[in-house]
Amino acid sequence: MFRLSKRCITSSVHASRGIATTSQLHQRVPMSKFDPETDVRENMAKLQRNVDIVKSRLRRPLTLSEKIVYGHLEEPETADIVRGESYLRLRPDRVAMQDATAQMAMLQFISSGLPKVAVPSTIHCDHLIEAQLGGEKDLTRAKDINAEVYNFLSTAGAKYGAGFWKPGSGIIHQIILENYAYPGIMLIGTDSHTVNGGGLGGIFVGVGGADAVDVMADIPWELKCPKVIGVNLTGEISSWTSPKDVILKVADILTVKGGTGAIVEYFGPGVNSMSCTGMATICNMGAEIGATTSIFPYNERMKNYLEATDRAGIAKVAGGYHSLLNSDQGCEYDEVIEINLSELKPLINGPFTPDLCTPISEVGARAEKEGWPTEIKVGLIGSCTNSSYEDMTRSASIARQAQSKGVEFKSLFTITPGSEQIRATIERDGIDKPLRDIGGMVLANACGPCIGQWDRQDVPKGEKNTIVTSYNRNFTGRNDANPNTHGFVASPEIVTALSLAGTLNFNPETDSLLDKDGNPFMLDTPYGDELPSNGFDPGEDTYQPPPADSSAVTVDVDPESNRLELLTPFAKWDGQDYNELQLLIKVKGKCTTDHISAAGPWLKFRGHLNNISNNFLITATNAENGEMNSIKSAITGDFGAVPATAREYKAAGIGWVVVGDENYGEGSSREHAALEPRHLGGKAIIVRSFARIHETNLKKQGMLPLTFADPADYNKVQPGDKISINGLASFAPGVPLSCTLKHGDGTTDR
Repeated sequence: MFRLSKRCITSSVHASRGIATTSQLHQRVPMSKFDPETDVRENMAKLQRNVDIVKSRLRRPLTLSEKIVYGHLEEPETADIVRGESYLRLRPDRVAMQDATAQMAMLQFISSGLPKVAVPSTIHCDHLIEAQLGGEKDLTRAKDINAEVYNFLSTAGAKYGAGFWKPGSGIIHQIILENYAYPGIMLIGTDSHTVNGGGLGGIFVGVGGADAVDVMADIPWELKCPKVIGVNLTGEISSWTSPKDVILKVADILTVKGGTGAIVEYFGPGVNSMSCTGMATICNMGAEIGATTSIFPYNERMKNYLEATDRAGIAKVAGGYHSLLNSDQGCEYDEVIEINLSELKPLINGPFTPDLCTPISEVGARAEKEGWPTEIKVGLIGSCTNSSYEDMTRSASIARQAQSKGVEFKSLFTITPGSEQIRATIERDGIDKPLRDIGGMVLANACGPCIGQWDRQDVPKGEKNTIVTSYNRNFTGRNDANPNTHGFVASPEIVTALSLAGTLNFNPETDSLLDKDGNPFMLDTPYGDELPSNGFDPGEDTYQPPPADSSAVTVDVDPESNRLELLTPFAKWDGQDYNELQLLIKVKGKCTTDHISAAGPWLKFRGHLNNISNNFLITATNAENGEMNSIKSAITGDFGAVPATAREYKAAGIGWVVVGDENYGEGSSREHAALEPRHLGGKAIIVRSFARIHETNLKKQGMLPLTFADPADYNKVQPGDKISINGLASFAPGVPLSCTLKHGDGTTDR
């Protein structure tokens, strides 16, 4: 049913080549209704020309992802193209930034001195709204608390030519899918789940703010040429199984680092059994396996979604390039996973990592064996991963069944609409009512608990408990800052069913609930509409376009602000080797960007580098003592907080190093996890392996990201070590550096 073969695999989805002509497409077709001066026809024609050039050079069939990536090369005639080896210089079509990362990105762009962004760019306010009392109240509170930041982003967007989506608009990835995504586009976004857009057949990549600034400044974007992992889908999805289960299974197979350096490309007849938004769900969680991005071939389901979101013109253009938007016959993948959708059963992943996979039929027994709490305290559906109209209608179908039996949720239950359009449409169509009537609370159109923006009050901090979500990430403390919250990830319909039962010991395919009179009943298979029959209701207009003339717009940053701070350049490298740098901390085990630079309450400082640096590595585990945020100072000999000790070294002129484990920096795209160590005086991060985005961010911010030539050398590092790094003057790609460890007893290791 599942697993892999190697290379030389033929894709089973193909079409005859079709080129759009001027006579077929005589009118301008904008990239979005907000970008009337652009033309998708020109973009697609250029993409085809570049692909033709590359194919004439490589003389082999191309995968779909290769076509779109290589089609955006700055110099397709001469670019060095070797999967997993060469670096590509690319020209993305547009940039998108969420408000937490946009602050630092726009501060960097301002420091460039450029008058306008070079490509269509947007800012989306979704990360700073804390879930507390419900949608409207939480939104009102967020607008008040974050007024300074929202004003900065609004005026910066207006001044420099970026569109601004106001708070309440929705989550960046849903807004992109509804308005900006289309087949063949290349979009980079300052959030790891930018990859969501692959559900509409484009290349969408999460990056740090510095990469986004490069593109906005008309500088080519550099990306290591990705490998390509193929996922051949056969059979059809049915019953309680959903697209979410596909990516939960892929995460089980590849693990959280198995997609690193690769694009995951789905193909096969099973693709056509899923909706466009279902494909987006799968691509969204590709971030959890470390993939550069994920993508699906253009098909009828994408066409239907484009038409339903008022982009029939783009659908028509895409239809003329059907061959370009599918893989070539005989193309080769570096690895292929086979999944028979007809055999796939509902899954639930967790706790504490998104790749720990268990069939829903077995999770109760496994929880009891492992000591995981089986009582479900809270069920949460929505987020950028699963908040489509289809997701909401399928969950609502379960709620209606429960309501007819007089049953309410046994767990607390929240619903997060992905966008204002989704909120308005499900409200108009009565989709949210049955969920609310049996105890659900509708939250704001924002990220909310998915990123830790949750003022959770139902359990004391530190209490061991279980939550189930339809989100994407479930790292320790991710949702509520409680390290003892066991977070499980599943489809919205499974989360809804489990919340009715209130326990992990429930399989909706085989188990019964009790109605209000104590009589057993089973839930019918969930059902839902892929798209609203009456079209989407756009809801409130929350978009602010940049003015044609921005000369009168001013962007102010209060020098006394604790939320925003203008950037000053870091000191330049002196050209010398690093001699006897101090080991700051040897991190043990999983260290995500949440461990390096926590979110939740710290999001308020994302525009103030000095203040947010006080969260540096505060939840990482110190290998010396097994504790968090407790390291020994080489100056005083006392144990103290990681950020305070780093500041102590910086003040004393002592450079330092962090040593880490496998897949260091997995998770979000937040460049603060790279800015903070540079700001605090760090020189290098040495690990067994890196996650892609974090490694790139470190390079962009002038930190030296190094990996042990032998991963076992991690074990040679001892508390208090002095670390020398030699060979920097002649440092070049493929040339190793030498490192000397000087231990406290005077002995050394190399």
